[in-house]
Amino acid sequence: MQKEITISVSPKAATEEQSIKFCAAKDLKINVNQISDLIVLKRSIDARSRQIKIHLKVTVYTEGEKAIPKNYQREYQDVSSATPIIIVGSGPAGLFAALRLIELGLKPIVLERGKDVIERRKDLAKIHKHEVNPDSNYCFGEGGAGTYSDGKLYTRSKKRGSVQRILEILVGHGAVVDIMMDSHPHIGTNKLPKIIAKMRDNILASGGEIHFDCRVEDFILKEKKIEGVIDQKGNKISAHSVILATGHSARDVFHLLNRHKISIEAKSFALGVRIEHPQPIIDSAQYRCDVRSKYLPAASYKFVQQVNGKGVFSFCMCPGGHIVPSATTPGEVVVNGMSASTRSSRYANSGMVVAIEPSDLQGYSQHGELAGLIFQQEIEKMAWLAGGKTQGAPAQRMVDFAESKFSNTLNDCSYIPGINSAPLHELLPSMIGDKLQKGFKAFGRKMKGYYTNEANILGVESRTSSPIRIPRDAELLNHPQIVNLYPCGEGAGYAGGIVSAAIDGERCAEAIKNALA
Repeated sequence: MQKEITISVSPKAATEEQSIKFCAAKDLKINVNQISDLIVLKRSIDARSRQIKIHLKVTVYTEGEKAIPKNYQREYQDVSSATPIIIVGSGPAGLFAALRLIELGLKPIVLERGKDVIERRKDLAKIHKHEVNPDSNYCFGEGGAGTYSDGKLYTRSKKRGSVQRILEILVGHGAVVDIMMDSHPHIGTNKLPKIIAKMRDNILASGGEIHFDCRVEDFILKEKKIEGVIDQKGNKISAHSVILATGHSARDVFHLLNRHKISIEAKSFALGVRIEHPQPIIDSAQYRCDVRSKYLPAASYKFVQQVNGKGVFSFCMCPGGHIVPSATTPGEVVVNGMSASTRSSRYANSGMVVAIEPSDLQGYSQHGELAGLIFQQEIEKMAWLAGGKTQGAPAQRMVDFAESKFSNTLNDCSYIPGINSAPLHELLPSMIGDKLQKGFKAFGRKMKGYYTNEANILGVESRTSSPIRIPRDAELLNHPQIVNLYPCGEGAGYAGGIVSAAIDGERCAEAIKNALA
């Protein structure tokens, strides 16, 4: 016999199977010895009061019944001779599209401008020393931007596809099963590369293809129909359809579309800074304690505030994390955040950004649909100049920034290329800087200790999402102008993270299969 219940236990008890069983037995009013098995389905932290609780949704088995272990491994068929489909980009949208194509009996040909996860590490080390490889960095390379910049799996895109299915596939490729139960699942940048490599192995073993150092330079178009692509070496690669899953930083692809007069659309995005506090400040505020219990994870936060009609909000909060350089071109500085699976760094960082609408960029109207992209680039160049014309980031203490004061000294920081004191309150456009100043003060009223000069802000957090959307049919998912072209994922404007991008990749694969039927 089995029964599903929800119980609340202490953080310590949540780590002990026997304590969970005792609590479940009490809830069911049975003797603990009657419980023959128990599995945790969902787990979340409730820190609204001083007595922190862990809410657990569990299935309790009695009368000798045992849970049947689930096999997350999947069998992928041989598609080496099947209809070829090109996938441009090997981020989550591209990889999950490839695996789904294989399940549907189609052959994926994945073209990745960057390197595999192992070789990519060498270029990440170089960017810490101020050398940017435009094709291999924190944004480009096998696994996409998420591989080396966190691995958060939380999404609200549940109406578009099965989040559970995506998590199961990740577990089947080596992710810990805990991601199936945590309310805000997270893999960690130290573990994602091995999972990505296993996905690659399955694609190749099934007859799919993956080509690294293969940057798409042009499309093969015939009478408003795409028949393939041309790479940077001039090689022509043909296929029935093309899934464009390039990510939001592939600016050259947006320019390519624009050059071919293939329709693109300006969309809203966000831009701002990344803020870093000592982790104990966030722990103390969120857990109402002097020292965080070893049974609790590094605390996180989420803020949103309307300032003069504009949203100011936290983005990609990384408890126990590091700030990393995410530029994709020499002469620009971009910062992002990441956390290892343990989230054991002594710092907490988060993007703090302001919503920007196309209508806010009237001064860039001469650039048409590319206005937001050009605006991003100019802000990133400003950060490079202010940072010393290196990957060193311009920085300021938070209260100094909010009070329009120059910071004569800065706090220690996790950002390896280094930080340089700069008047970000003057350098950022007023439509961003002014709102961030008011936003920080508002957030300080919401969280005790948050508004402090013990926090640094670094510029700039500019790659929150794509400033451009590539239009597609709402049902068929193909571009309305170019036959067999399927815009996909974050870069096309249809996702906002690993899971939502993976879901979108699967949907595009299924749309192609339906079109072939």
